[in-house]
Amino acid sequence: MTINSIRILLVTILFSTIATVSASTGNQLKQSLDSAYLLMGKKTVINVELITEGAPDGALVIQKNKMPAEVEISDEGQTDTTSLGNDRWELRRRITIQSFDSGLYTIPPALYVRGNDTMAASSAMALKVIPVPVDTLTDIHDYAGIADSGLRWTDRLPDWLVDYGWWILGAILVTAAGIYAWNRWWRKKSSDVNSAVKVKRQPPYETAVEELNHLHEERLCERGQEKEFYTRLTEILRIYLQDRFGINAMEMTSSEILHALESNEETRTPRHHMTSILQMADFVKFAKVRPLPDDNVRTFRSAMQFVEDTRPVTPAEGETTNETDKK
Repeated sequence: MTINSIRILLVTILFSTIATVSASTGNQLKQSLDSAYLLMGKKTVINVELITEGAPDGALVIQKNKMPAEVEISDEGQTDTTSLGNDRWELRRRITIQSFDSGLYTIPPALYVRGNDTMAASSAMALKVIPVPVDTLTDIHDYAGIADSGLRWTDRLPDWLVDYGWWILGAILVTAAGIYAWNRWWRKKSSDVNSAVKVKRQPPYETAVEELNHLHEERLCERGQEKEFYTRLTEILRIYLQDRFGINAMEMTSSEILHALESNEETRTPRHHMTSILQMADFVKFAKVRPLPDDNVRTFRSAMQFVEDTRPVTPAEGETTNETDKK
């Protein structure tokens, strides 16, 4: 029997023994390469996978001392443990290797070790490292021509302008739009103010009469909207008192309005009209009283009469009155 035959026999017995141990302990260990052919200088991954029964208290070991010197381990990786159920576990590990020398190399088996005992071993693998092709021409090459650098116009700008150019442009556009909108609003506001100054304001008496006639035409009481009618009626009169006599009636209660009317010589006499109007309005708005149709008509007439009684006397009318008195 030759020496090579003896070696083959011993290796076969060894792996048969390891396989028997693995099968008896319920451990299945295997390893594989992402690529068995590797271009010199590139990297590939050794995938080690173990399926075991019972608690995975062992470790996956890479025999670095038996790794060919031409093969380097660039990343040993971490072991990931996953439960498969029924007290079965899966252990995975990815080892990254690299070689800078071409040739055929043997990757030693991976081991599953528990304490000082080897519980399982995978098979060995062959790795073929292919050399990088080089130029085989022996003549001298001329200098290479001038290559286009591919520069763009943005490459001549500062880095901060290239990195934040779009943000800066957006900020400029937003600022410009804000300035434009503000100027347009300001011009419109100035135009409205100027127009209001140019247009002569209608006297309070005429405004109140128009608003009261408009309210009468809506016939709110006939449609059962008494509360809306009295609210609008008192609002018209409050604005009239504000514009005509400077009484801040919009912020006053009914009693405060009546007190202010009593203190004013022009409103002291027709004050009784406002008394009946405010009393009826308070009953409707706060006590939810539904007045009779005659009450609504009487209240509206009182409002018109109050405005007429407090109508300002024009100079022409004043002169006419004086002449009549003299006669």
